[in-house]
Amino acid sequence: MIKDAFYSIGLSGFYFDDQRAIKAGAKEDGFAYRGVPLTSGYEAVRQKGESISVMLFLDDGQIAFGDCAAIQYSGAGGREPLFKARDLAKDLEKVVFPFLMNEKWSSFREMCQKLEDLRVNGKKLHTAIRYGVSQVILDTFAKYYKKTMTEIIRDEYSLNFEIKKVPIFAQSGDERYINADKMILKRVDVLPHALINNVETKLGWRGEKLIEYLGWLKERVRILGGDNYYPVFHIDVYGTIGIAFQYNVDEIAEYLGRLEKICYPYKLRIEGPVDMESKELQIEFLSKLRKKLKEKGIKVDIVADEWCNSLNDIKDFIKAEAVDMIQIKTPVLGSIHNSIEAVLYCKENNIGAYLGGSCNETDRSAQVSVHVALATQADQILAKPGMGVDEGLMIVYNEMIRTLRILKRKGLNVIDD
Repeated sequence: MIKDAFYSIGLSGFYFDDQRAIKAGAKEDGFAYRGVPLTSGYEAVRQKGESISVMLFLDDGQIAFGDCAAIQYSGAGGREPLFKARDLAKDLEKVVFPFLMNEKWSSFREMCQKLEDLRVNGKKLHTAIRYGVSQVILDTFAKYYKKTMTEIIRDEYSLNFEIKKVPIFAQSGDERYINADKMILKRVDVLPHALINNVETKLGWRGEKLIEYLGWLKERVRILGGDNYYPVFHIDVYGTIGIAFQYNVDEIAEYLGRLEKICYPYKLRIEGPVDMESKELQIEFLSKLRKKLKEKGIKVDIVADEWCNSLNDIKDFIKAEAVDMIQIKTPVLGSIHNSIEAVLYCKENNIGAYLGGSCNETDRSAQVSVHVALATQADQILAKPGMGVDEGLMIVYNEMIRTLRILKRKGLNVIDD
């Protein structure tokens, strides 16, 4: 099936940022940051994002490819260290390409499981490598069988969900006002992320700056969106609420109740209200907070992100009833079959499955994520890469609509209205 394997080193859609340094007060300097990096591997608080395209020549002359990429905040929240493309490309030549060339290609899922088991000097491959190589494995099967990647996943996992458009979640970056306008004008399903990653400058020491922003956002949706547009408000606060309210569960719950009233009639989700610096403590605190919200009748959804870095982590958060929705951060989970199985596990347990990822991915990894979302019918998917809204939204939306039309023409059970 495979005649040749090779790669090219490229750029990703954003930058690598040292989250620990930013939380510690690194100052913005234009688009850069002033300050000393605090996370191992970083040469600056913000540095360019990198990617590796893995390509395979197939016997029939077709070319399959996928992109290795890592998240913006690499090295934070228990995740793997900074992705350095030139260093890690050596692992492709030494281990991955011989595996792809010599292994018997049985099924997508089995190939991905074998990929997860590969070792370099006794260690698993970096998640970014597993992520990109699993994409090229999926694309190879799609090209070999002349099907979409959505169909390959559905066949592999015996899925028969009705296929319809998955809600798209756009992220604003620091341009949370202008970019929110863009989202509203394009009637994005879920918005705006808002990047509330600093207490002093973005949340406020009593949460007052986020209160002001959500009031503005609600009015803006009414003005620009009209009476028949009801997006979900999804805000990522990077643990800043915990810092501002000194990890007091009652005060945090009361604050979230205030936010819910401000946002009404729009649904509110809060991602990462606290960051407890370990998985066990994160699960324990979020479980308490979610229970407290239920006691008070507050219907704000809690979304997990940090310390939820593997399929087993996701299962642990769900079993502890710690969250209403999980961000399945695709590059962090390694091979995409893990993301597929994470979505399916969330759905089986009535937990929101948010197929996320990072602004620091590539157009190709975003396209492949669309097929994962469609096949599994995730509850929402991130518009990626980049922070400009329009570009990532275009890539994800267009890949989704194209695929829906293709599948409908092929006679599958599709709703593409």
